[in-house]
Amino acid sequence: MMDGFDMLLVASAVIAGAAPLVMATLGETLTERAGVVNLSLDGTIVLSAMAAFVVASLSGSLLAGFAVSAAVGACVAALVALFSVRLGMSQVAVGFVLTLMTRDLAYFLGSQYARTEGPISGSAPVPVLSGMPVLGQVLFNHSVPVYLSMIMVAFAWWYLYRTSWGLRLRCVGENMEAAYARGIDPDLVRVVYTVAGGALVGLSGAAFSLCTKPGWGQPQGCEGSGWIALALVIFGAWHPVRAALGAYLFAFLQVMSIHFQSWFPDVPAQVFQVAPFPLMIFLLAVSTLVHSEEAKMLAERHPLLRILTRGLAQAPPLSLGKARSRD
Repeated sequence: MMDGFDMLLVASAVIAGAAPLVMATLGETLTERAGVVNLSLDGTIVLSAMAAFVVASLSGSLLAGFAVSAAVGACVAALVALFSVRLGMSQVAVGFVLTLMTRDLAYFLGSQYARTEGPISGSAPVPVLSGMPVLGQVLFNHSVPVYLSMIMVAFAWWYLYRTSWGLRLRCVGENMEAAYARGIDPDLVRVVYTVAGGALVGLSGAAFSLCTKPGWGQPQGCEGSGWIALALVIFGAWHPVRAALGAYLFAFLQVMSIHFQSWFPDVPAQVFQVAPFPLMIFLLAVSTLVHSEEAKMLAERHPLLRILTRGLAQAPPLSLGKARSRD
């Protein structure tokens, strides 16, 4: 074993470090399952991180900080729903403008609170379970937001695939007209899950500034996370568990980059710091290429390749990014 490397500590760090990204990824998965692309994630995370830190600092309540962050995320997502779902504007254009606006707004409103001390969501070991060998250290010795992120993965899967509400959501995402014919209001469903997904994205920002990367500053350290979450939704084939596994993979790459810096001191540290991003882009490109006809033909001739690509070949919801016809 290399010096300074402990597999249990690495696994624990991955679980903790991935928590904000898991929340954002699950939120966007719900939104895109309803057929809406919310590109405001990156700015929303920064704005909600600022709001959570400021409110928690002024009130002394972590709960208030998380509540405000969820409200900020929901409000930004409500704007996306208003302009794209109700008014029929381009989802891509609306989300892109909002992500730029919310990011700049966060740094403007939060400038006086930069580099100040604030509350931190500390470790809250689960009684009895935290004392278990191996699993206790890896899964049951974290802060409350980390536990919440793990619970959300199971809940999102159950909600999407084991409830009638989840069935309605998937129906709207696949075929809005068919859903409308069965008495479902597609616009209402889209608005509800866009706002709900935005609230989860807001919680992601709070998890950054109050837990994973405590504090507020410029830069905050969570910039780019929204774009990674958007990529992970595609990488995970719009499935909550697969998307969450992608978030844990990204966190693993980030944690390992720290160890690589100590193992290979002659390599510039910046190489390892940015390495997780191109690696995720590469994996996203691979997951996209499996949809091509050439890849499908190649997989048919090679059984092993067919098994490996089966999980990545799921197509996006058919109504994703499309406006409903009012005729």
